[in-house]
Amino acid sequence: MTKRLYILFLLISAFGFSQTMTSSVDSTQIKIGSQLNLILKAKVNLKDHVVFPERKYIGLMEVLESYPIDTIKDNDKLELIKKYGLTQFDSGVYKIPSIAVRINNKEYFSDSASVRVNDVKVDTIVQPMFDIKPIIEVKKPASDWWKYVLFVLLVIGLGILAYFIIKKMQKYTKVEVKGFASPIEKALVHSENLEKKSLWQNGNIKEYYSELTDIARVYIEETIDIPAMESTSSELFNALRTETSKRKIKLSPSLLNQFNEVLKNADLVKFAKSQPIAEEIEASKRIINEFVLSLDKAIPKTQEEVENQFIEELKRKKAKKEKVKRIVISVGIAAFFLFLSVFIFAYTIGYDYLKDNYLGHTSKELLEKEWVTSEYGDPAIKIETPRVLKRVVDERIQQNLLPSVKTLSTFTYGSLIDNFSITLNTTTFKDSVALDKDLAIETNVKFLESQGAKNILVKVGDYEPTKELTGKKAYGTFSITNPVDKKDYKMAYEIVIFTQVNSAQEFFLVYKEGDKDAEKMMERVRNSIELKKSTL
Repeated sequence: MTKRLYILFLLISAFGFSQTMTSSVDSTQIKIGSQLNLILKAKVNLKDHVVFPERKYIGLMEVLESYPIDTIKDNDKLELIKKYGLTQFDSGVYKIPSIAVRINNKEYFSDSASVRVNDVKVDTIVQPMFDIKPIIEVKKPASDWWKYVLFVLLVIGLGILAYFIIKKMQKYTKVEVKGFASPIEKALVHSENLEKKSLWQNGNIKEYYSELTDIARVYIEETIDIPAMESTSSELFNALRTETSKRKIKLSPSLLNQFNEVLKNADLVKFAKSQPIAEEIEASKRIINEFVLSLDKAIPKTQEEVENQFIEELKRKKAKKEKVKRIVISVGIAAFFLFLSVFIFAYTIGYDYLKDNYLGHTSKELLEKEWVTSEYGDPAIKIETPRVLKRVVDERIQQNLLPSVKTLSTFTYGSLIDNFSITLNTTTFKDSVALDKDLAIETNVKFLESQGAKNILVKVGDYEPTKELTGKKAYGTFSITNPVDKKDYKMAYEIVIFTQVNSAQEFFLVYKEGDKDAEKMMERVRNSIELKKSTL
């Protein structure tokens, strides 16, 4: 009986502790409008069904964001982590009530918590107060959509115009010309094209011999009144002997016999599936070329034929020049309309837009332009820059912050391969943390290496712009390869890190070594930096 009660007790205990839930907040006091996180953790079995509530308010705290559920597996157990981002816009002490989480249709309640929401202190001596300004009606600026439509229409219109101009030029410069100036040129060109096909090298010997003998047959038919394409090899040979003797064409008998042997070999390949070796094929090609060249020299030409051949050659040269001329003019017209399109785009959309998004700015241009002064992050870094810095949000980093980190904000302009770049980081911690500045600098140097920097020279020293704020400074040079032109460029850099009670501020300046305007720009940026002290 005692043993049964003991087993029953173990079963009840195992069932009672198979699901547990805990809750916590990452901060017990915040400023008005700031965010704190309520974290619920449920430890359950693999087959348990868990439902976290979705609300717009938890007590009097507004839910800014309900984050996706994170899951941690531990053997046959699961830890489900649900995070709610909460805030309040009135000062005071607020209670976060217990929240019911349904596990297998049974409710489990979280612990309640208290949060203090502090006012933002305003020093009315340093910053005087003023009455609220009346509402001023502002006219809505006109949209720029018409500029884009106009630009597209202009490009289309210019393209159509360029097309008709080129077609008209081709119409007036077209020259009627035969394919070849003479039968011998035709034969030699076809012979070159036949070799480029590499037929016999790829096993197509029959096709090669057929085209090779056809080149000679076509030439004979066009120069001597013999139906060579319709004659057998023996008929062609006999007709050649008769015609050359009749017209007193001085052709070597041995060359004529060699030509006859090539015709016979071709018949064996085509009809008897003979497979000549490479040396025999090369010899056949040589004999055919030699035969047509010798025959062309031996055939007596009339004055009219010489003149016609000369005229055809002139036409061919003229046609080639006209073709080159048309290509040059067409390219010139296309380049002109491209330049005109870019000019119209710059005029309608704005030259600064082109420079910011496509062409880029030189250091001198940025140095001489009107600069912008802004505050970034919390605690804020006030800085003057040639362009507004852009906030960079990397979800992978934000989701994997260290447990001691509350917030991390990053703002950048440019990249490591630009003439200059700026990166600002502001970090707040949940509790007072003694940040290792040397370790932070080492981390930044490793980041440089991960981005392709090499030959990094590092010098470290203290940095104290004011008595209240002290920091650590690292500076030096590194080399980096530009992926566009594949050249190495030497860059100078400066890293400064400040730490406060529960926060850190750092800025990262990089510029091309030897660029005097970039150096002046970095000096101006450095001198403009103001660091706000943390108030938490």
